Amino acid sequence: MATLILAGACTLQRSAPSTPGFSRSSQLASTGAGMSADEHVAHMSSADMVAPTATMTVAQQNPTLPASNNGAAERLKNSPRHAEWVKIAYEPGSADSLMAWVVYPFSKNARQKAPVVVVVHEIFGLSTWVRGVADQVAADGFIAVAPDFLSRVRGGPSTVEMPAATARGLIAGVNTGERNTIIKAAANYAMMLPSAQQKYAVIGYCWGGTTTWAHGVNGGLKGFAGGVAYYGAPYTKGGTPATATTSAVPASVDADSLGKISQPMLMLNGTADARIAALMPAIDSVMKAKGKTYTGVNYEGAVHGFLRAQNDPRAENRNAAEEAANLAATQDGWPRTIAFLKQRLGVK
Repeated sequence: MATLILAGACTLQRSAPSTPGFSRSSQLASTGAGMSADEHVAHMSSADMVAPTATMTVAQQNPTLPASNNGAAERLKNSPRHAEWVKIAYEPGSADSLMAWVVYPFSKNARQKAPVVVVVHEIFGLSTWVRGVADQVAADGFIAVAPDFLSRVRGGPSTVEMPAATARGLIAGVNTGERNTIIKAAANYAMMLPSAQQKYAVIGYCWGGTTTWAHGVNGGLKGFAGGVAYYGAPYTKGGTPATATTSAVPASVDADSLGKISQPMLMLNGTADARIAALMPAIDSVMKAKGKTYTGVNYEGAVHGFLRAQNDPRAENRNAAEEAANLAATQDGWPRTIAFLKQRLGVK
């Protein structure tokens, strides 16, 4: 049986849904792969499980890249782009709704039309940093929509940013079927805007990277053009334990699920995220064998979460080499991401 291993997430306990109206759809797994009782398995280091905290020190920020965690609030404050909170129907005709942050590349009602990019947040929820990423996506020519995947389990749509540790504890309550439905809801909302083109791509980080892979496996909506997964792995098959006479068999990439992908995928990781790095050769091999369009890049020395960390100094035990590796990964990874999105969505 295939299990969605969250290769960039922490150990989580399931939460009971706090809004019963969501229960019917949220329990549907729309993938072709089987799901275990708990979709979220511990794969992050102890350092990666620590909720990000902005410090007083902000490194030099490059306006052509997303802001780092430390610089995101200031970037949003000074952004010239129109952005707004919106409530989106969970499904067509549904009374249930979720909250999302939408950023426009130009005037909200401009005659010029732009394609859509759905931005999927980390295990830490729809943070200021993720909204900063959405702002940069818009700066690069797309309508960005970043939905709050925790709208249901937190009790309903809200613009209040949850503490990262609280979000991390709730996110196990959002299964793969619900995640896919939310991406579809966000994409549909944005593609129906007067200034939108009817095509979209998905980018995601950590938990959101794995969610991006899952959307690719599910096939998305008409207009889906591809996905970019930052430090998040696709479906894997669970291994088997050793016995007195047989050796243990490690978990492996689920080739059957990857075979369902019909649109190009880009995966960006750092070598310091050793577990995902170990899976990348197999992902590359399977995607090639299946005839899929795929590129995987593993940045030397960069950590899990390098796009958020960049060269922000740690509050303690500063590591200059790590900061440099994270910034180098960002400087290559973001232009690579935008080139992929522009090529797939037809933006010149």
